[in-house]
Amino acid sequence: MNLEYQNQVAEILIKIESVKFSFIKPFTLTSGLLSPVYVDCRRIMSFVEERKIIFDYAIQNIKKNTSDFDILAGGETAGIPYAAYLSELLKKPMIYVRKKAKDFGKNQQIEGCFKENQKVILIEDLATDGGSKIAFIEALRNANLRVTDIFVIFFYDIFDKANSPIAALNVKMHYLCTWKNIINIIQEKKLYSDLEINSLQIFLDDPEKWRRKYEGNSIN
Repeated sequence: MNLEYQNQVAEILIKIESVKFSFIKPFTLTSGLLSPVYVDCRRIMSFVEERKIIFDYAIQNIKKNTSDFDILAGGETAGIPYAAYLSELLKKPMIYVRKKAKDFGKNQQIEGCFKENQKVILIEDLATDGGSKIAFIEALRNANLRVTDIFVIFFYDIFDKANSPIAALNVKMHYLCTWKNIINIIQEKKLYSDLEINSLQIFLDDPEKWRRKYEGNSIN
């Protein structure tokens, strides 16, 4: 599969405003980290044509890299609709997994039918440092399911992988585009000033350094 698809997916995310920029007042990510940018892949649900293009690429990516799994697991909540789309397209069963077990009924954390020792691919919308995926993976493994792969539409790919929360879980991250592709598009289309692009590049090169600089400027 031609890697140009990564830039095309990035362009779609920018077009449908899944990528937001705020260089004055940064966003707080799920991980708690400050960021001058925020990615909301849930918006893809509302754009039928763009969604089809993205999920055509997703099918190609998954078939190329992870075709030996038995079942798809959607992570609560953003991963659930995308796991459903992919389950239908791949003609494979689906379950979904909560962040924590519900405190009523059967107290289940995983919904749907599965068998022990089945191989699962976890489906999510995006990943920053992977920390939010730990609860899902641990729940699936506690149910005696094998999880070795995660698929996301967008992967930040800017944090130290070796020291990331997910590193010790021994899973492979598969994705359609990263910040590198977003940068390619905003530079090519001249969507922001050189100063703003430079600020974004500083963040992507060293998020912690960017955070310290931002907090220092805020104090002043």
